[in-house]
This record gives sequence, structure tokens and C-alpha cells, in this order.
Amino acid sequence: MSADSGTPVAGPDAPETKPQDDAIPREIKTVIALLVVSAFVVILNETIMSVALPRLMEDLDITAATAQWLTTGFLLTMAVVIPTTGLILQRFSTRTVFLTAMGLFNSGTIIAAAAPGFEVLLFGRIVQATGTALMIPLLMTTVLNFVPVSRRGRTMGLISIVIAVAPAIGPTFSGLILSVLSWRWLFLVVVPVALLSLCLGAVLVRNVTTPRAVRFDVLSILLSALAFGGLIYGLSSIGKAADGDVPVPPLLPVGIGVVALVLFVLRQTVLQRVDRALLDLRTFTQRSFAVGVLMMVLCMGALFGSLILLPIYLQSVLNLTTLQTGLILLPGGLTMGLIAPLVGRLFDRHGPRPLVIPGAFGMTTALVAMTTLGTGSSAGTVVAIHVFLCVSLGFMMTPLMTSALGSLEPALYSHGSAIVSTLQQLAGAAGTALFVTMMTRGTTASADEGNGPVVALADGIHGAFLIGAALAAIGAAASFLVRKPPVQPTPPPLAEKAGAPGGEPATASVGTAD
Repeated sequence: MSADSGTPVAGPDAPETKPQDDAIPREIKTVIALLVVSAFVVILNETIMSVALPRLMEDLDITAATAQWLTTGFLLTMAVVIPTTGLILQRFSTRTVFLTAMGLFNSGTIIAAAAPGFEVLLFGRIVQATGTALMIPLLMTTVLNFVPVSRRGRTMGLISIVIAVAPAIGPTFSGLILSVLSWRWLFLVVVPVALLSLCLGAVLVRNVTTPRAVRFDVLSILLSALAFGGLIYGLSSIGKAADGDVPVPPLLPVGIGVVALVLFVLRQTVLQRVDRALLDLRTFTQRSFAVGVLMMVLCMGALFGSLILLPIYLQSVLNLTTLQTGLILLPGGLTMGLIAPLVGRLFDRHGPRPLVIPGAFGMTTALVAMTTLGTGSSAGTVVAIHVFLCVSLGFMMTPLMTSALGSLEPALYSHGSAIVSTLQQLAGAAGTALFVTMMTRGTTASADEGNGPVVALADGIHGAFLIGAALAAIGAAASFLVRKPPVQPTPPPLAEKAGAPGGEPATASVGTAD
């Protein structure tokens, strides 16, 4: 056994056959399959509220500003919890974190379904979000630790389905349910699947990691909550502030968030010297990680920005129903999911650049095409452009995520996963804020020129997509900086890395110098 890598060393008489390192143990396949299904279910709930808010305002007799907290509260909880997952995944085993995450999500879903009023419904959403925040970093870290490099692309393609497709089809799912049932069924239809995942996990998921004692820095957690919570709350409020519908000026939480973020970064640079950082920022010293994260931020900003504007355009400009809107957006989300395994296999074979570069230029082209949408555009045109945008994003998400996280040392996997998940939430809030703000300003300017409300709104949406296209062009230029990450040591076999079949973790890592 090699002292520095923990991988078997072939002897001189070893047969010239394909190494077994490429085989993923059955136990790991089971864990990853359950994590993927569970993560899809929990992430789907991130965007289902956007279409349901008008119905909730009517049924619960609340204002739009109050109803928006069902989405804002979810995002804020994610922003507070996700940065802590880097240490949580080191301190606790896969089984413990999975059961905790799904237990919280199930509890929150049942509370929301049975909520007698807004306050209990909001509490249920917060509990849901706590479980959701644990799931994606857990899935990423498990894949990085146990899937061989040669198969990582196709496996991370499954995660791309969860991260990109689940939020994309959330409004469609919500529209279909609300067209025939009450808002409570948004949660009730999820309960059986979530409970089944929890039960299967309790039976099948074993401890496949080696927890170690780590200390949580309370000051880092407080600064993280202020930084990411303040930024996401402030950015989420910018669009509503344009209509004068916010209790706090957005610049105040954004300013607090920026100051707290600076202090948080300074604190982490001190703590990471003794391996006590909440988020280890040494991940950014890897160029592939830094470039990949930048590109993913642009991708998620474009995805969530378009998910906000397109329903507004379809319902308020083209005068389509909620159900029609959901069905028009469905092909794009499904297409992104269908191509994810193919993109993963292509990444394993050719690396990120042949996929990311055309994907980035495709994203720019799609957003430019969206600037042509007007009052006379057909639904078919919207479907075609949206599908093209989703295909372009699909060609970027898996390669970027795999190359970024794969460039890190194994000791930084959990921190890298937490950073990627945190910045994706921040990018979604920033993209939404940017697109909505530009739309509102453009609509006001067009109305001041004497245009009717529908034409003015179409003009505002046109301007918002134009700004989005400009940012995407920056991403297209940056795509040439993407490189294939250096090959990290192949993960050790499950029998070495995990504990006994009973589920107890190993007491020491394999292949270390001592």
C-alpha cells in the first residue's frame, strides 16, 4: 500500500488488465441512488412557491409581501445552514447526516401540509429548508470521496439533474397541482416519496465515511449567517423594493452582509491555518476551482433569472394561464435532465473545455434571443429558446461542477461542496434581483414614454434579458480559462474506507504515513 495515496501498488507480475478501481461498490451505488432521489425531492420544493403565492394570499388572507416570506425564509435558512455543512460532514457519518436531513424535510413537509395559518406554514418551510441544505453537500462529498475519477463525470451528471432540473420544473409541478387541487397538495404529494426515501435510507444507508472530531467556531457561524443571510435577503428584496413593497430598504441588509462577509473571510484565513475554518478558503487557490465556481455562479444567475421572468412574460404579456405557463417551461427542464448523463460521459472522455465553451456561447445566444420576445411572440418560440438555454446550461453545469470540485485535495471536498452550494444560492438570489430590477426599471421607463402596460412590461423584460446576455458574454469569454483538473488519487475500496458491515465507521484512515 502506498504511504501517500492509499491506493494499491501493482507488482511487476501483475496482469495487464483494466484495474478494478473503476468499479463502484454496490453499497456506494445504493447510497448515491438514494441521495440523488432524496435530493431531487427536497430541491424541487425550493421553487414550488413562486406559482402558488397568489392562491396562498387569497386562502390565508395575507399580503404579497407577507406571502413572499415563504420563499425568502426558505432561501435564508439555506444560506445560514449550508456554510456549516463543511464541518458537519466531517464531524458526522453519511448515515447520520442523511437520516437527519430527510427527517427534517419530512417533518417540515408534514407541518406545512397541515398548517392552519401562515405562521405555521412558514415554520414548516424553514424546517424543510434545514433538511434541504444538508442534502446537496452530502451528495457531492459522497461522490467525490467514493467514485473513481474516470466515472465522476457521469455520476455528477445526476447531481446536475438535481441542482438545475428540480428547480426548473418546480413551477410546472406547482402549476399542475394547483390547476386541480388546493395548495396543501403541493406538500401532501411529496410526503409518500420523502417518507419512502427516509425508510429506505434507514435500512440501506450505512456509514461510509470516517467522522473525526472537529470544533465549531461560533463566531464564524454568526458571521456566516449575517453575511450570506443579509446578502440573500437584501438581493431578494431589491425587486420588490422597486414596487415599494418592502419593510426594510434592501441596501441595509446588503451592506450588513458585505461587512459581515469581509469579517468572515478574514476570520477563515486565520482559522484555516489550524484546520478550524468553517469554510476553508484555500479551495480558491486552485485555479480550476475558482474559474469553475465563477462560471457556475453565472449559470445559476441566468437560470433563476429566466425562471422568474419567463412566467411573468407568459402570464402578463401573452396572457397565458398558470397551467399553460408550467407546460411551456417543462420541455426545457426535462431536456436538461435527459442530456445530463450524456454530458457526464462526454466529460469523462474529453474533459470540460469541449463542453463548457460551446455551452457558454449557447447560453449567451439564448439570452440574446430572449430579448426579441414581444407582445406578438408565439408560445412555440418561447419553448424553443428556453430549451436551447437549458441545453446550453446542461453542457456547462456537470463539467464545471466536476472539474471544480475534482481539482481539490480530498481533505477539502466537504468545504468545496459547501462553498459551491452556498454560492449557488447567492447566485440565484443575485440573478433574480438583477433581472427583476432591470425589468421594473425598463417597464417604468417605457410607461413614461406613453406605452400601455403590456407593451411597457414587454419592454422591461427585453431590457432585463439584454443585461443577462451581457453577463453571459463575460462568462463565454471566461470559459476559455477552464482546464481539466489534475488527477487526484483514486478513492480506496469501500472495505478499507468504511467500517464493518454493521455500520460502525473505521477508526483510522487508510494509507496515511503513520
